[in-house]
Amino acid sequence: MEKLFPRAADRLAAYAELLATEGTLRGLIGPREVPRLWERHLLNCALLERLIPEYATVADIGTGAGLPGIVLAIVRPDLEVALVEPLLRRTTFLDETVEQLGCDNAEVVRARAEDLAPASYDVVASRAVAPLGKLAGWCLPLCVEGGLMLAMKGASAEEELAGSEAELEALGAEEWHVHQLGVDELAQPTTVVSIVAGRAARGSQHRRRGR
Repeated sequence: MEKLFPRAADRLAAYAELLATEGTLRGLIGPREVPRLWERHLLNCALLERLIPEYATVADIGTGAGLPGIVLAIVRPDLEVALVEPLLRRTTFLDETVEQLGCDNAEVVRARAEDLAPASYDVVASRAVAPLGKLAGWCLPLCVEGGLMLAMKGASAEEELAGSEAELEALGAEEWHVHQLGVDELAQPTTVVSIVAGRAARGSQHRRRGR
């Protein structure tokens, strides 16, 4: 971690400690995950920053314990990150964590994706939240035109993407790719589906809200 993100190493270590202690006690992180917090969670999320433009506004949908949003806020101080989470016990932990870590560029937003204003963010990120087609219905309308949806996925990302193309086209997505990040740095690279939002994506949420 120090080699990849030397300036962020101390705060990432402090975040790891919070996840291993309070995060576990509150049921946000499973005890079995503690020994592999760095490899499976923190580094895995940190590599997502390679796909995010400078000075972007980022929404992390269904952030849970703050992954990947808090990690992104730590490794990329130029970003403005909204940690979007509907459950009170999670947002309480997030508020405390953001304050303790001094993440001035992160804001906790207690809401569901569909409650947010359309076309509000340059990047909308998520990690293991929902199937890709359903997830795109929540995330793409929140992106500005030409903005980016980034979905952290598992080994079946290519198959999932292929099965969601019709839904992506209906939402106005312009292009999509699967990225493998950290191939030479992690035992298990970070798999990310990136989707560029088009103009039609903004109207789709308006239509759903009007029903």
